[in-house]
Amino acid sequence: MSPFLLTRTLPADATDAALRADVRSGLTRRPKTLPPKWFYDARGSDLFEEITRLAEYYPTRAEREILVARAGEIAKVSGARTLIELGSGSSEKTRHLLDALPDLHTYVPVDVSESALAGAAEALLAERPELDVHALVADFTHALELPESPGPRLVAFLGGTLGNLLPEERAEFLRSVRARLAPGDGLLLGTDLVKDEATLVAAYDDAAGVTAAFNKNVLAVVNRELGADFPPDAFDHVALWDADHEWIEMRLRARRALTVKIRELDLVVRFEEGEELRTEISAKFREERVREELAASGLRLDQWWTDEAGRFALSLATAD
Repeated sequence: MSPFLLTRTLPADATDAALRADVRSGLTRRPKTLPPKWFYDARGSDLFEEITRLAEYYPTRAEREILVARAGEIAKVSGARTLIELGSGSSEKTRHLLDALPDLHTYVPVDVSESALAGAAEALLAERPELDVHALVADFTHALELPESPGPRLVAFLGGTLGNLLPEERAEFLRSVRARLAPGDGLLLGTDLVKDEATLVAAYDDAAGVTAAFNKNVLAVVNRELGADFPPDAFDHVALWDADHEWIEMRLRARRALTVKIRELDLVVRFEEGEELRTEISAKFREERVREELAASGLRLDQWWTDEAGRFALSLATAD
C-alpha cells in the first residue's frame, strides 16, 4: 500500500484561538457577524449532510451531475498527476475525478479536521492502494505550503464555498492559489449561479427547518467551546436574497432583547429585539463575473461547464 502522510500546518490550539478571535471580533461590531466555518462541529456536519439531501437544496446534486458528466473531460484537459482538494472533508465528490484521472500519482486533501482527513484517506487507500495520499491539516483561507508532487497539478475548490468569502477575501484567496500554480497547473472551481429569488431562498430556508437548526448550531458551538449562554430558541433563522450584491445572507434574529455572557472571553453581548447576527453569505455568480475575478488574480478561464438546468457551474482556469 502507498504511504499515507499527514502534515499538520496548524498549531494544536489554532482552532480554539481562531474561534476566540472570531467571536470577540464579530460580536463586538455592528452589525454582528460570525464566520460560517463555525457551523461545522460533528452535529453541524451531520445537519449539513441532511441539507444536501433536501429537495430544496440543489447545489450538491447539480455539482455532482457535472462531475459525473464531465470528469473524463476535466481529466483530459488538465492532465493532472496531482490533485489538491481544498476543504476536502470526506472526499466523497472527488472520487469522480479520482476515477477519471488515469495518470494520477498523488492526492493532497486539505482540511482543518484531522479526523476527517484520516478517515477519508483510509477509505481511499483501501480502494486505490497505488495512490499516494499526503493530507494537510490546514486552513485554506491562509497561505498554504503545498508538498512536492508531480505536475501538472489540479487544485479543486468545490461546493460553491468560494461564495462564502466576501469579495476582498475572494480576491486574496484566488491570488494565493495563483501564486502556488506552476505553468500547466489548473484550478477547478465550483460556483453556484444567479437564479430566481424563490429558488435561492428556499435552498437556505427549507420547509423542514433543517437549515434553521444548522444555522442555530453555531450558537451551540459558542456555548460549548467558550462557556456562553446563548438561548438558541430566542433566535429566528432568516435567509434573505441581497440582489445588489447577488448573495444570500443567513442571519439569526433576536426575538427579544437579551444579554449573552461568554465566560471564556469575559465578554457580555447585548442584543436588541429584532437585532440580527449574520452567520453566512453565499454569493451567486455569473460566468462573466467568475472570468473577471479569475483574471484579476492572474488566472485564465479556459473551460465552463454547467448542469443541464444551468443552476451550478464548474470552471477550469490556468495561470496566465
